[in-house]
Amino acid sequence: MKYNNIKSAKFINRKNRFIAEIEINNKIELCHVKNTGRCKELLVEGVEIFVEENNNKNRKTKYSLITVKKGNMLVNIDSQIPNYVVKEALENKVIKQLNDLTFIKQEVKYKNSRFDIYFERENNIKGFIEIKGVTLEENGIVRFPDAPSERAIKHINELIEAKKEGYETYIIFVIQLKNVKYFEPNKKMHYVFYETLKNAKNNGIHILAYDCFVDIDEIVLKDSVKVLIQ
Repeated sequence: MKYNNIKSAKFINRKNRFIAEIEINNKIELCHVKNTGRCKELLVEGVEIFVEENNNKNRKTKYSLITVKKGNMLVNIDSQIPNYVVKEALENKVIKQLNDLTFIKQEVKYKNSRFDIYFERENNIKGFIEIKGVTLEENGIVRFPDAPSERAIKHINELIEAKKEGYETYIIFVIQLKNVKYFEPNKKMHYVFYETLKNAKNNGIHILAYDCFVDIDEIVLKDSVKVLIQ
């Protein structure tokens, strides 16, 4: 996935979940934060960020925060992009477990949830994919969530119900950076999420994690990453 009109800026502070102050072209501007997670280890004062400029006059902010520089790494924090990245990867047959799909549709309702992707393959096999973006990294280990997520638990429980009804079911964690060691649920942050994910695994839900190639104006799903649920 490619972005347009990417500019370098400096992060100043986060006014609320959706708005940050940035310094760009020697001016202080308001910027939309496309991630409602905490991102405290990324959004620190003075860090270099990359924002997408939008000249739509109906928008409240001219810029959207896309990528953060963390040491020598670039971390994409756009929480809207993982769904598109996975769809693109499925179409390009990057995910080996899902390289024979005959039909893909985004945002499909199932009971009280809306799963990210519905798919079909031969022999009348139908399934759902729930996608979670991951930005929290420490010493090469990546974890989800970075804040308690009751919504994620709801989705996983309904994915288990779909599995019991005969659907093929997947959870894909999209790690929005490169060169990581492994993925694990963030037990310390949200123990119930860890228990729910472990239950999903025990009920036959396929749990995958993939890292991404990240540039200032691009993110592409790349390599499978080991998932540890202990």
